[in-house]
Amino acid sequence: MKSILSTKKLSNSQKQLFLNSGLSLVEYDAITTEILDFELPSKKIKNAIFTSKNSVNAVAGRVRIENIYCVGEKTANLANERRFHIKEVADYGKDLAEIIVQKYFEESFIFFCGNKRRDDIPEILQKNEIDFKEIEVYKTTLNSKSFSQEFDGILFLSPSAVQSFTAKNRLKDARVFCIGKTTAAEAKKHTNNIITATKPSMENVIVQVVKYFKK
Repeated sequence: MKSILSTKKLSNSQKQLFLNSGLSLVEYDAITTEILDFELPSKKIKNAIFTSKNSVNAVAGRVRIENIYCVGEKTANLANERRFHIKEVADYGKDLAEIIVQKYFEESFIFFCGNKRRDDIPEILQKNEIDFKEIEVYKTTLNSKSFSQEFDGILFLSPSAVQSFTAKNRLKDARVFCIGKTTAAEAKKHTNNIITATKPSMENVIVQVVKYFKK
């Protein structure tokens, strides 16, 4: 039986996708997040950028926001559930920043982010002289753990998860499954055995795993 390691604990429905495929699953959380104390510039914000569900959870209920610009479908879905108005959604930060530059260059933005945020959005907005302020609202901590077992496949949902795992383990011959291009770029520092999800969601990563090992 092929053994799979998920660097994020799965929901029951996600586990079922694995168990029905006959693959052996080990799971743990390679990273942990905590909401930080932060100050808001005002009780009402016109435009806000969110790149993760963590930032939405940190801000929801604390401020009124007119327009939300999101990275990722799941981030947008959560923002929608929290009654925020979604203006734009893109799969990657670089794509969202370019949409803002093209369509909303006269606007000002608040970028709610974590301590390990990527540079794509700030760099593109700065380069194009878009007015924005960055507020760090959550902290990501690496939960590094050493494994004696070797795995046939390993799932990564963020560059931080790759960093956490590789701090104490080598990828060796494992096939690595990544949620998106930025995570795959981090994994590429350690291996070329990478399959990237066709859609940036955990469910699609699992589909790629099952498809690969059922060949």
